[in-house]
Amino acid sequence: MTAPIPVSAIPSSPGRASWRKEAAAVLVAFAVLALLPFVVTDSYSRHVLIMAFIYAVVASNWDLSLGYGGVFNFGHLALFGIGVYAYGLLTKFAGIDPWFAMALSGVIATIAAIVVTIPILRLKGIYIILVTFGFAQLVMQVILSQSDYTGGTQGMVRIQTLYIGEHNMIRDGKFAYFYIALAMLFLSTVFLRALVRSRIGAGIIALRDNEEYAVSRGVSIVRQRIVTLAASAFFTGVAGAFYAGYQRNASIDVFGMSLATIILSMVLLGGTSTIYGAILASFVLTIFAEAMADLGAWRPIITALLIIGVMLVYPTGLAGFIQSSWNGVFRRDNKVA
Repeated sequence: MTAPIPVSAIPSSPGRASWRKEAAAVLVAFAVLALLPFVVTDSYSRHVLIMAFIYAVVASNWDLSLGYGGVFNFGHLALFGIGVYAYGLLTKFAGIDPWFAMALSGVIATIAAIVVTIPILRLKGIYIILVTFGFAQLVMQVILSQSDYTGGTQGMVRIQTLYIGEHNMIRDGKFAYFYIALAMLFLSTVFLRALVRSRIGAGIIALRDNEEYAVSRGVSIVRQRIVTLAASAFFTGVAGAFYAGYQRNASIDVFGMSLATIILSMVLLGGTSTIYGAILASFVLTIFAEAMADLGAWRPIITALLIIGVMLVYPTGLAGFIQSSWNGVFRRDNKVA
């Protein structure tokens, strides 16, 4: 009988760029983003970019569980909401330092992800969707029931903002907030890509592609599923905490289907199992939606048509479109040479 092969022995996925090339590309991309505040000087445009950074963190982490893990976790936005309210409660009632509260919010979201993972360890398909969706509704009802602390349907206001020494972050045209959000996105992206390129990531993908075979080779469903959802939760909770500190309020709307639809659209439009595709789609949809702000009810219709059009032509999303275009140019150059 063949002995089980541990996850550490699973080979890396073939056919991808070396980590050095990928790291160089990521550094160049974020260096370009870091220069934007010197080009985009008005606070409103910076606000749009900050919101794109927040959405990119949430969407790319959802891609880890949904795309790479194949887990239909529709409670992912609840982890974002937990981060929002955890930060508000920790800073407003517990008097915890905002920076520490932001990190602690990520930890609380991770613990919540582990808790919701336990009942879905042996479930598949629609049952995972039902349990995780029920978890999101449960969290929302708990927040509504504790209105003395959470504000109920009115939400929490005047939440303590982040700070950098004596610097006034409210009056600097969102300059400091921009770089904090960018740093958060950078750390989240590096973490996610390091994870999916690791042996653990190979085990996560193996379970998604062929669960029976992966289990027969020694991959643990319990361990991998817990790792997948927990890993996708930390920066999602941190993003929620940053959102609360940035907006200075917490609303029950973060648990609504509207935000969930937006983030899911970013994951699908960007292309699942890419991380970078979700980030790119977050910028495209956020900026595109703001550019059409004057169109009123036509804005969501046009956005939906854009998503449908891209998905029909390129089911692999924007990441697939870019990859196909790059391969086409590369092959053309080789033929010319």
